[in-house]
Amino acid sequence: MSSEQRLINLYSDTQTRPSREMREAMANAEVADEQRREDPTVNALQERVAYLLGHEAAVFLPSGTMCNAISFRLHIRPGGDEVVLDRTAHPIVAEAGGPASISGAMMNPLEGRNGIFSAEQVEAALRPPDRYLPRSRLVSIEQTTNMGGGRVWPLETIREVLDVARAHDMRAHLDGARLMNAVAAAGVSAAEYAGPFDTAWVDFSKGLGAPVGAVLCGSHELIEEAWRYKQMWGGALRQAGVLAAACMYALDHNVDRLAEDHANAKRLAEGLAELPGVELDPAAVETNIVIFEVPDAEAFVERAAAEGLQLSRTPGGGVRAVTHLDVSSEQIEQALAIARGLVSPR
Repeated sequence: MSSEQRLINLYSDTQTRPSREMREAMANAEVADEQRREDPTVNALQERVAYLLGHEAAVFLPSGTMCNAISFRLHIRPGGDEVVLDRTAHPIVAEAGGPASISGAMMNPLEGRNGIFSAEQVEAALRPPDRYLPRSRLVSIEQTTNMGGGRVWPLETIREVLDVARAHDMRAHLDGARLMNAVAAAGVSAAEYAGPFDTAWVDFSKGLGAPVGAVLCGSHELIEEAWRYKQMWGGALRQAGVLAAACMYALDHNVDRLAEDHANAKRLAEGLAELPGVELDPAAVETNIVIFEVPDAEAFVERAAAEGLQLSRTPGGGVRAVTHLDVSSEQIEQALAIARGLVSPR
């Protein structure tokens, strides 16, 4: 067995690799020029995801970050518009300042709980009309919360936040990087979660196991404008049916199995919580992300990597482990054994 095969990769669910069956689907995909909207596999994926998320239209994009970037550009107007979102949200912590650089967006970060903020917090954060102040224009929600520990936004909380946004003539955007994890965990449909937003997207290169791709949804008008930014920012993919086929396979085969990742994350959390020096509440683990505290996170992650266990650090100084389809329940037990050795006295 190679060292690569022995590696337990909990760094992120972005580490998934396409299965043999997914690769076969990709190899057999019918393709054409998607930039001219002639690729039948891309077109089928866009139609399917638009229906799945409860929207009129959709566009296939290389990444979720581009979905966020295009959406912000669609909603943010020149002249000081502001986005209300959680302080740990992806556009703040992992998009290299893109909202400011690309869209000229002011960011109004809220101190949510595990990445989830309330309607009352949004109401309190909104700016009154005043020529000295930025204009509150967009509210953005991340489902599930990444640095919030994979928590699922309750549907009722989403509705309350959107009620406030609509009352103040604001736009609403759903960052659906792990939307299907929320669907699997809560039993709420993707359309119920995503349909009320002006723009919403779902990622295929995380727990769904595809190598590349995300699909952004919205009205016909917004998606037509999104195509313009896709072209402007170099997102045209030509014969992209080989990539869209992997996403179609993921929808057919990898949605229900997300529950296995959630079970593995719960087991990992329960085992870690028993270890000395580890701070973690297993009850807080709802999907596939486990965030925990240790006295020296940097040293813990480095020592774990030396033992064949890949983890990541959070901006707040914690340790993050993310389960996915390439990590088995047996490997979770092996990961716990490694972690146990790291915290046990020598």
